[in-house]
Amino acid sequence: MNRFVWPLLLFLALVAFLAVGLNRDPREVPSPLIGKPAPAFQASLLSDPGRSLSKADFAGKVWMLNVWASWCVSCREEHPLLVEFARKGVVPIYGLDYKDERKAGLAWLARGGNPYTESLFDPDGRIGIDYGVYGVPETYLIDRAGIIRYKHIGPVTEDVLSKEIEPMVRRLNG
Repeated sequence: MNRFVWPLLLFLALVAFLAVGLNRDPREVPSPLIGKPAPAFQASLLSDPGRSLSKADFAGKVWMLNVWASWCVSCREEHPLLVEFARKGVVPIYGLDYKDERKAGLAWLARGGNPYTESLFDPDGRIGIDYGVYGVPETYLIDRAGIIRYKHIGPVTEDVLSKEIEPMVRRLNG
């Protein structure tokens, strides 16, 4: 009888862990970077490979980083919202064209509109890896001191923009 109890308990524990894991929202994966300095980077601009930006160029301002790609289906879902949000001028939005081809990224922005102050080009995904990107789209809010204050996994929605990002931008700028 005892030899059946331990395997049964182990099996039940495993089932419990799986049940908890399957009931979690994958978009609520906590980022270990929240509250920590944004990773340093130097990247060429999507629109002009001869120019680049680095983390130092953002010192002293609150800004939003949106990781996107022309091949990303979910990015198409959020893109019109970002175009509209950019028109409000709440916060400068910078794009990170992730694991994409320059030509495809430029064509995609020409078709759908360009919400970005600038888009950085990350063809090999190194910057995305440093930021802990799980998949595109992902959005980060970075404060004046260069600290990541917010991360959203998946396409942003009107609710996320109005109820989470806008109020946080006001607090960070206040």
